[in-house]
Amino acid sequence: MKIIKSIKEMQSLALSFRRGGKRIAFVPTMGFLHDGHASLLREGRCLGDLLMLSIFVNPIQFGQNEDLDRYPRDMERDCSIAAECGVDILFNPDAEEMYPQGFQTGVTVREISLPLCGASRPGHFDGVATVVTKLFNIVQPDVALFGCKDYQQLAVIRRMTADLSLPVEIVGMPIIREADGLAMSSRNAYLSPTERKSALCLFRAITRARNLYAAGERSVEVLLDETKAVIELEPSVRIEYVEFRDGTTLKDLKVADNGTLLALAVKIGQTRLIDNTVLGEEL
Repeated sequence: MKIIKSIKEMQSLALSFRRGGKRIAFVPTMGFLHDGHASLLREGRCLGDLLMLSIFVNPIQFGQNEDLDRYPRDMERDCSIAAECGVDILFNPDAEEMYPQGFQTGVTVREISLPLCGASRPGHFDGVATVVTKLFNIVQPDVALFGCKDYQQLAVIRRMTADLSLPVEIVGMPIIREADGLAMSSRNAYLSPTERKSALCLFRAITRARNLYAAGERSVEVLLDETKAVIELEPSVRIEYVEFRDGTTLKDLKVADNGTLLALAVKIGQTRLIDNTVLGEEL
Protein backbone atom coordinates (compact mmCIF):
# COMPACT_ATOMS: atom_id res chain seq x y z
CA MET A 1 0.00 0.00 0.00
CA LYS A 2 1.37 3.39 -1.04
CA ILE A 3 0.71 6.49 1.10
CA ILE A 4 0.54 9.82 -0.75
CA LYS A 5 0.27 13.26 0.84
CA SER A 6 0.71 15.50 -2.22
CA ILE A 7 -2.26 16.52 -4.37
CA LYS A 8 -0.03 16.83 -7.43
CA GLU A 9 1.39 13.32 -7.00
CA MET A 10 -2.02 11.79 -6.29
CA GLN A 11 -3.66 13.48 -9.26
CA SER A 12 -0.83 12.55 -11.64
CA LEU A 13 -0.91 8.92 -10.54
CA ALA A 14 -4.70 8.71 -10.77
CA LEU A 15 -4.75 10.19 -14.26
CA SER A 16 -2.08 7.73 -15.40
CA PHE A 17 -4.20 4.84 -14.09
CA ARG A 18 -7.26 6.17 -15.90
CA ARG A 19 -5.34 6.52 -19.15
CA GLY A 20 -4.21 2.93 -18.72
CA GLY A 21 -7.81 1.78 -18.59
CA LYS A 22 -7.84 1.02 -14.86
CA ARG A 23 -11.12 1.39 -12.97
CA ILE A 24 -10.66 3.31 -9.70
CA ALA A 25 -12.83 2.65 -6.66
CA PHE A 26 -12.60 5.30 -3.93
CA VAL A 27 -13.63 5.51 -0.29
CA PRO A 28 -13.28 9.01 1.24
CA THR A 29 -13.09 9.05 5.07
CA MET A 30 -11.98 11.13 8.04
CA GLY A 31 -10.11 8.16 9.45
CA PHE A 32 -10.42 6.33 12.78
CA LEU A 33 -11.64 3.42 10.70
CA HIS A 34 -14.09 0.80 11.98
CA ASP A 35 -15.99 -2.16 10.52
CA GLY A 36 -18.37 0.21 8.74
CA HIS A 37 -15.49 1.72 6.78
CA ALA A 38 -14.07 -1.76 6.22
CA SER A 39 -17.34 -2.84 4.58
CA LEU A 40 -16.98 0.04 2.10
CA LEU A 41 -13.39 -0.90 1.37
CA ARG A 42 -14.18 -4.57 0.84
CA GLU A 43 -16.97 -3.68 -1.60
CA GLY A 44 -14.70 -1.16 -3.30
CA ARG A 45 -12.08 -3.87 -3.75
CA CYS A 46 -14.68 -5.79 -5.78
CA LEU A 47 -15.74 -2.79 -7.88
CA GLY A 48 -12.40 -1.50 -9.15
CA ASP A 49 -9.01 -2.52 -10.46
CA LEU A 50 -7.51 -0.10 -7.96
CA LEU A 51 -8.81 0.73 -4.48
CA MET A 52 -8.07 4.18 -3.12
CA LEU A 53 -8.80 5.46 0.38
CA SER A 54 -8.53 9.02 1.63
CA ILE A 55 -8.08 9.98 5.26
CA PHE A 56 -8.58 13.68 5.85
CA VAL A 57 -10.26 15.35 8.82
CA ASN A 58 -11.88 18.16 6.88
CA PRO A 59 -11.78 21.38 8.93
CA ILE A 60 -14.32 23.30 6.83
CA GLN A 61 -17.17 20.92 7.67
CA PHE A 62 -16.79 21.58 11.41
CA GLY A 63 -18.53 24.57 12.95
CA GLN A 64 -17.45 26.68 15.90
CA ASN A 65 -17.40 24.72 19.17
CA GLU A 66 -17.58 21.39 17.33
CA ASP A 67 -15.11 18.55 17.84
CA LEU A 68 -12.43 19.20 15.19
CA ASP A 69 -9.52 19.25 17.66
CA ARG A 70 -10.63 16.16 19.56
CA TYR A 71 -11.90 14.16 16.59
CA PRO A 72 -10.40 10.68 17.11
CA ARG A 73 -7.30 9.83 15.11
CA ASP A 74 -5.19 6.66 14.90
CA MET A 75 -3.21 6.57 11.69
CA GLU A 76 -1.26 3.42 12.56
CA ARG A 77 -4.46 1.44 13.13
CA ASP A 78 -6.07 2.98 10.04
CA CYS A 79 -3.16 1.86 7.88
CA SER A 80 -3.43 -1.67 9.27
CA ILE A 81 -7.16 -1.87 8.46
CA ALA A 82 -6.62 -0.35 5.02
CA ALA A 83 -3.91 -2.89 4.18
CA GLU A 84 -6.10 -5.77 5.39
CA CYS A 85 -8.90 -4.58 3.09
CA GLY A 86 -6.64 -4.44 0.05
CA VAL A 87 -6.21 -0.67 -0.33
CA ASP A 88 -3.69 0.15 -3.05
CA ILE A 89 -3.25 3.87 -2.35
CA LEU A 90 -3.99 5.88 0.78
CA PHE A 91 -4.28 9.62 0.17
CA ASN A 92 -3.55 11.49 3.40
CA PRO A 93 -3.10 15.23 2.77
CA ASP A 94 -2.86 17.84 5.49
CA ALA A 95 -5.15 20.86 5.76
CA GLU A 96 -2.58 23.24 4.24
CA GLU A 97 -2.29 21.01 1.18
CA MET A 98 -6.06 20.90 0.66
CA TYR A 99 -6.75 24.54 1.54
CA PRO A 100 -3.69 26.63 0.74
CA GLN A 101 -3.43 30.30 1.63
CA GLY A 102 -5.94 32.30 -0.39
CA PHE A 103 -8.42 29.43 -0.84
CA GLN A 104 -11.90 30.92 -1.32
CA THR A 105 -13.98 28.59 -3.50
CA GLY A 106 -16.82 26.44 -2.21
CA VAL A 107 -19.58 24.13 -3.42
CA THR A 108 -23.13 24.58 -2.12
CA VAL A 109 -26.01 22.16 -2.63
CA ARG A 110 -29.00 24.25 -1.67
CA GLU A 111 -32.35 22.72 -0.70
CA ILE A 112 -31.34 19.21 0.31
CA SER A 113 -28.67 20.62 2.65
CA LEU A 114 -31.09 22.72 4.71
CA PRO A 115 -33.11 20.34 6.93
CA LEU A 116 -31.96 17.81 9.53
CA CYS A 117 -28.20 18.17 10.20
CA GLY A 118 -28.12 21.20 7.91
CA ALA A 119 -30.46 23.10 10.24
CA SER A 120 -28.35 22.43 13.34
CA ARG A 121 -24.93 22.60 11.64
CA PRO A 122 -25.09 25.57 9.24
CA GLY A 123 -22.36 25.40 6.61
CA HIS A 124 -21.56 21.77 7.36
CA PHE A 125 -22.70 20.42 4.00
CA ASP A 126 -20.95 23.23 2.13
CA GLY A 127 -17.76 21.87 3.67
CA VAL A 128 -18.69 18.31 2.74
CA ALA A 129 -19.61 19.17 -0.85
CA THR A 130 -16.46 21.22 -1.31
CA VAL A 131 -14.05 18.60 0.00
CA VAL A 132 -15.73 15.74 -1.88
CA THR A 133 -15.61 17.72 -5.13
CA LYS A 134 -11.90 18.38 -4.54
CA LEU A 135 -11.25 14.72 -3.74
CA PHE A 136 -13.08 13.59 -6.87
CA ASN A 137 -10.93 15.95 -8.94
CA ILE A 138 -7.76 14.70 -7.27
CA VAL A 139 -8.43 10.94 -7.13
CA GLN A 140 -10.39 10.73 -10.42
CA PRO A 141 -12.54 7.77 -9.30
CA ASP A 142 -14.96 5.81 -11.46
CA VAL A 143 -16.95 4.78 -8.40
CA ALA A 144 -17.08 6.20 -4.86
CA LEU A 145 -18.58 4.47 -1.83
CA PHE A 146 -20.31 6.13 1.13
CA GLY A 147 -22.10 4.75 4.17
CA CYS A 148 -25.85 5.21 4.55
CA LYS A 149 -25.50 6.11 8.23
CA ASP A 150 -24.73 9.63 7.04
CA TYR A 151 -27.90 9.55 4.95
CA GLN A 152 -28.19 13.28 4.30
CA GLN A 153 -24.51 13.48 3.38
CA LEU A 154 -25.05 10.72 0.82
CA ALA A 155 -28.12 12.53 -0.55
CA VAL A 156 -26.14 15.77 -0.86
CA ILE A 157 -23.29 14.01 -2.67
CA ARG A 158 -25.67 12.26 -5.05
CA ARG A 159 -27.35 15.59 -5.87
CA MET A 160 -24.03 17.38 -6.27
CA THR A 161 -22.60 14.66 -8.51
CA ALA A 162 -25.67 14.74 -10.75
CA ASP A 163 -25.93 18.53 -10.85
CA LEU A 164 -22.25 19.05 -11.71
CA SER A 165 -22.21 16.16 -14.23
CA LEU A 166 -19.33 14.50 -12.42
CA PRO A 167 -18.43 11.16 -14.03
CA VAL A 168 -18.50 9.22 -10.75
CA GLU A 169 -20.88 6.41 -9.80
CA ILE A 170 -22.04 6.89 -6.20
CA VAL A 171 -22.67 3.72 -4.19
CA GLY A 172 -24.45 3.86 -0.83
CA MET A 173 -23.61 1.03 1.57
CA PRO A 174 -25.76 -0.30 4.43
CA ILE A 175 -25.31 0.82 8.02
CA ILE A 176 -23.08 -1.55 9.98
CA ARG A 177 -24.25 -2.02 13.56
CA GLU A 178 -22.79 -3.45 16.73
CA ALA A 179 -24.37 -6.68 18.01
CA ASP A 180 -26.72 -4.64 20.23
CA GLY A 181 -27.85 -2.39 17.37
CA LEU A 182 -25.73 0.73 17.90
CA ALA A 183 -24.68 2.15 14.53
CA MET A 184 -20.90 2.09 14.15
CA SER A 185 -19.38 5.55 14.25
CA SER A 186 -15.95 7.00 14.95
CA ARG A 187 -17.61 9.23 17.56
CA ASN A 188 -18.72 6.20 19.58
CA ALA A 189 -15.19 6.31 21.00
CA TYR A 190 -16.21 9.41 22.98
CA LEU A 191 -18.91 7.55 24.93
CA SER A 192 -18.41 6.41 28.50
CA PRO A 193 -19.78 2.94 29.37
CA THR A 194 -22.91 4.57 30.85
CA GLU A 195 -23.37 6.82 27.81
CA ARG A 196 -22.80 3.86 25.49
CA LYS A 197 -25.71 2.08 27.19
CA SER A 198 -27.92 5.17 26.90
CA ALA A 199 -27.12 5.42 23.17
CA LEU A 200 -29.02 2.19 22.55
CA CYS A 201 -32.24 4.21 22.79
CA LEU A 202 -31.63 5.21 19.16
CA PHE A 203 -31.91 1.65 17.96
CA ARG A 204 -34.87 0.99 20.23
CA ALA A 205 -36.63 4.04 18.79
CA ILE A 206 -35.92 2.91 15.23
CA THR A 207 -37.19 -0.56 16.05
CA ARG A 208 -40.39 0.87 17.56
CA ALA A 209 -41.07 2.98 14.45
CA ARG A 210 -40.38 0.09 12.09
CA ASN A 211 -42.66 -2.24 14.06
CA LEU A 212 -45.49 0.29 14.03
CA TYR A 213 -45.05 0.83 10.30
CA ALA A 214 -44.99 -2.93 9.67
CA ALA A 215 -48.25 -3.19 11.66
CA GLY A 216 -49.90 -0.67 9.32
CA GLU A 217 -49.35 2.71 10.98
CA ARG A 218 -48.85 5.44 8.37
CA SER A 219 -49.50 8.68 10.28
CA VAL A 220 -46.21 10.57 10.63
CA GLU A 221 -47.64 12.36 13.69
CA VAL A 222 -48.25 9.05 15.48
CA LEU A 223 -44.93 7.54 14.38
CA LEU A 224 -43.10 10.67 15.51
CA ASP A 225 -44.70 10.71 18.95
CA GLU A 226 -43.98 7.04 19.50
CA THR A 227 -40.37 7.33 18.33
CA LYS A 228 -39.64 10.35 20.53
CA ALA A 229 -41.25 8.67 23.53
CA VAL A 230 -38.71 5.84 23.38
CA ILE A 231 -35.76 8.24 23.37
CA GLU A 232 -37.24 10.40 26.12
CA LEU A 233 -37.13 7.44 28.49
CA GLU A 234 -33.37 8.07 28.68
CA PRO A 235 -32.94 11.22 30.80
CA SER A 236 -29.31 11.74 29.76
CA VAL A 237 -30.20 11.90 26.05
CA ARG A 238 -31.15 15.24 24.48
CA ILE A 239 -33.03 15.10 21.19
CA GLU A 240 -31.72 17.40 18.47
CA TYR A 241 -34.19 16.14 15.90
CA VAL A 242 -36.41 13.17 15.12
CA GLU A 243 -37.99 13.54 11.70
CA PHE A 244 -39.73 11.54 9.00
CA ARG A 245 -38.79 12.77 5.52
CA ASP A 246 -39.09 11.79 1.88
CA GLY A 247 -36.16 9.46 1.28
CA THR A 248 -35.12 11.17 -1.96
CA THR A 249 -35.92 14.88 -1.56
CA LEU A 250 -35.82 15.04 2.29
CA LYS A 251 -39.04 17.06 2.21
CA ASP A 252 -41.59 16.95 5.06
CA LEU A 253 -44.27 14.27 5.03
CA LYS A 254 -47.59 13.77 6.79
CA VAL A 255 -48.07 10.17 5.64
CA ALA A 256 -45.32 7.56 5.69
CA ASP A 257 -44.79 5.08 2.88
CA ASN A 258 -42.15 2.66 1.67
CA GLY A 259 -38.99 4.70 1.21
CA THR A 260 -39.77 7.18 4.00
CA LEU A 261 -36.67 8.16 5.96
CA LEU A 262 -36.62 8.27 9.74
CA ALA A 263 -33.63 10.39 10.76
CA LEU A 264 -32.48 10.99 14.33
CA ALA A 265 -29.82 13.13 15.99
CA VAL A 266 -29.18 13.29 19.73
CA LYS A 267 -26.64 14.56 22.20
CA ILE A 268 -25.36 12.24 24.91
CA GLY A 269 -23.06 14.20 27.17
CA GLN A 270 -20.81 16.06 24.75
CA THR A 271 -21.23 13.51 21.96
CA ARG A 272 -23.55 14.00 19.01
CA LEU A 273 -24.85 10.80 17.41
CA ILE A 274 -26.99 10.28 14.34
CA ASP A 275 -28.86 7.26 13.03
CA ASN A 276 -31.56 6.52 10.48
CA THR A 277 -33.68 3.89 8.84
CA VAL A 278 -35.73 3.69 5.66
CA LEU A 279 -39.22 2.31 6.21
CA GLY A 280 -40.14 -0.66 4.05
CA GLU A 281 -36.51 -1.65 3.55
CA GLU A 282 -34.45 -4.24 5.40
CA LEU A 283 -32.69 -2.93 8.52
